Amino acid sequence: MEVDNSTPMDEMTAVSPRSLLRRFYDLQAERVQTYLLFDEGFQAYLKGAPNYNFNMYRQLVHEITETFQKISQDVIGVKDRLANVCNMNQIANILDQVQDEERNKLELTASLQIAQQNAVDHPTDECYKAEVVELKLKVSERIQNINEYLEELKYESENLYEDEEEEER
Repeated sequence: MEVDNSTPMDEMTAVSPRSLLRRFYDLQAERVQTYLLFDEGFQAYLKGAPNYNFNMYRQLVHEITETFQKISQDVIGVKDRLANVCNMNQIANILDQVQDEERNKLELTASLQIAQQNAVDHPTDECYKAEVVELKLKVSERIQNINEYLEELKYESENLYEDEEEEER
């Protein structure tokens, strides 16, 4: 399930800040793909109502959790190298904020899935439907926050690309 399209973090000690940022963006893309797989698997699980295939869903959650943990550890490695090796604390702080939002998003996504199952199991109970709407809004807010941090990262790291362009001339 996991896509490894990059250099392992322990081999990245001498990597440029720009390469570290590229790695971070690759990890963010992997997170997005993992969320898509998670949602597809959950939707398949919900379609089995009322005879849910819990074993399949539990295996999915296990695999998704492992993937998110690996991504998170790799992002922490990128962040640490940016802060400690490259002395780019502002960029490292932005990555830290993205990590916090991603952690909150995952927790909310788990709560949302429980609420969605409750709404399927109790279709006449409006409380579950309202909870689904509320949680979707909160997940959407986390995504918006993540995108704002990514935009801030783009502006904060612009000079890395300008410096490299000057070196190429």
